[in-house]
Amino acid sequence: MNKNELIGAVAEASGLSRTDATKAVEGVFGAIESALKKRDEVRLVGFGTFSVAKRKASTGRNPRTGEPMKIKASSAPKFKAGKGLKDAVN
Repeated sequence: MNKNELIGAVAEASGLSRTDATKAVEGVFGAIESALKKRDEVRLVGFGTFSVAKRKASTGRNPRTGEPMKIKASSAPKFKAGKGLKDAVN
C-alpha cells in the first residue's frame, strides 16, 4: 500500500472526502516527524512506538577498493510494533 492508497482507505473508512483524508494523513505524518525531530517518542498504544535511535561512529570498508573509511555518528527513525499490531498480523 502506498500513500495514495492509504489516503483512499482512510477516506472510505471514515466517510471523509479525499481532500480531508489527505489533510488528516499528512497531519499525522507531520506530527510524528515533528516529535521525532525533537527526540520525543510517539507511543500509539496497541499499534507501536516511533522513536529515534542513535548510531555510533564506526569504521567500515569501501566495497570497491577495500580501504577503511570512517562512518559518522547519526540518528535514524525506529519503529517498534505493539502487541495489538503483532496480534493482528499473526
